[in-house]
Amino acid sequence: MRRIRVSTLLFAALLAASPAALAWSALGHRLVGAIAERHLSPAAEAEVRELLAGEPDPTLAGVAYWADAMRNSDPAWFKATSRWHYINAQGGGCGFDLIRDCPDGNCVVAQIERQRAILADRTQPREARRDALKFLVHFVGDVHQPMHAGDRTDAGGNGYQISLATALEPEAYAKDKYVDGVMGTNLHSVWDYYILGARGLSLPQYTQKLDALPWPPSNEGTLSAPMAWAKESCRLIEARHIYPDGHKLDDGYLDAMRPLAEQRIRQAAWRLADILNADLGTPSH
Repeated sequence: MRRIRVSTLLFAALLAASPAALAWSALGHRLVGAIAERHLSPAAEAEVRELLAGEPDPTLAGVAYWADAMRNSDPAWFKATSRWHYINAQGGGCGFDLIRDCPDGNCVVAQIERQRAILADRTQPREARRDALKFLVHFVGDVHQPMHAGDRTDAGGNGYQISLATALEPEAYAKDKYVDGVMGTNLHSVWDYYILGARGLSLPQYTQKLDALPWPPSNEGTLSAPMAWAKESCRLIEARHIYPDGHKLDDGYLDAMRPLAEQRIRQAAWRLADILNADLGTPSH
C-alpha cells in the first residue's frame, strides 16, 4: 500500500509542478473545445456565449486550457485543484474505486460530475457556472487522455523516461533538454505535446481536418458516465501498446499513436457537446 500512496502523491506533485505533467497540450484541449462547439444546439451555443462573455477568447476552445494555465495565473488554486485532472486505479487492472481512488471527490471522474451539476443549475451564480463550464471543457479532455486514467505506479508515465528523436522543438520551458534533435522527456509528455504537435497543423486546420471525419466518432453509445470514459482510457494503455518496449523513440512512434490520440480528441469533443446540449439545450427563462 505504501508504494501506491507514494505513486498517487507523486502524480499530484508532478501535476502541480511541471508543465510536462499536464494532459494534452494547449492544442489538444483547444481541439476538443473547437470541435465540440461546432456541434452545439442553438440554445446551448447561446448559453455558452452568455456564460463566457468577457473572457479574452469567449469560445470553448478559448477557455479549454484555463485549468492548466492556472499553474501560472493562480498557483494556489491550481495546487488545490491539481488532483482533479486524473484518476489512478490503485488496485490495478483499471478497476477504479471512487472511495479508494477518488477521496473527497478529488479526481477527474468526480469533478466532471460536480462541475456538470453546477453548470446545469441555473440558480447558481453566473461566475460559478462560468468556471464550471471552463473546468468541464478541460476535464472531459483530460479523462480521454490515456495517461490520465491508468493503473501503473509511474505517475501517468511521468516516471517513464524517454529519449525522443524529433524535429518538433519543445515548448520554451524544456528547451535545455533538446540537444541535436533529441529530446529528453517522459512518456506523459510525448502524449501531452509531441503526438499532436508533430502533425504541424494550426488549430483551425486541425479542427477542420478532424471534424471532416464521420460524426459521431465511434459506433459506441455516448457512454455518458465519466467512469466509463476513464476505463476506456485505462484499457487502451495495454490494448494499444502505449508503453513502448524501450526508452528510445522517434517519429515512428508519434505517427503510430496519432490516430488513437485523434480518436480520443474527437470522442471527448462528441461527449462534451452531448453534455452541453443536454444541460444547456433548453432556453433559460
